[in-house]
Amino acid sequence: MKDLEKLLIDNKPIRCEQCGGKLFHIGSGKYQCEKCEHTVSDDFGKVKEFLETHGPAPAIVVVQETGVREEIIEMFLKKGRLEIVEGSKYYLKCEKCGCSIRSGRFCLECARELAEGVKRVFYAEVGDKPKQDATLKGKMHFIKRK
Repeated sequence: MKDLEKLLIDNKPIRCEQCGGKLFHIGSGKYQCEKCEHTVSDDFGKVKEFLETHGPAPAIVVVQETGVREEIIEMFLKKGRLEIVEGSKYYLKCEKCGCSIRSGRFCLECARELAEGVKRVFYAEVGDKPKQDATLKGKMHFIKRK
């Protein structure tokens, strides 16, 4: 996954292909040239534009029409940037229980279970805040032992 994220960063347009001017991000995978105002899209922008124009489509069609790699489209699905339409033949699988999901990495039940586990671990490691004694403030103290 990290290699794909690096590939996405490396594929972000920086310079205008028409005039060489610097591009700035205007949202949803689109970039605009500061000189000539030419607009270009990164991989996410290409996929989003295709889906907005043509409606829901299988990943293989999106790959063929946009040139965006299938692994990158899958990463967009797992990161929640895209989702599979209801009633599709194909879905992602929850990484914990294997049930079908439309986007993300985990189904709602497994996400809740994982969050509860993290919460238990986090709160087990939280110590009590000491009560403040104004007379002892700023001094080092030793625990009294019998």
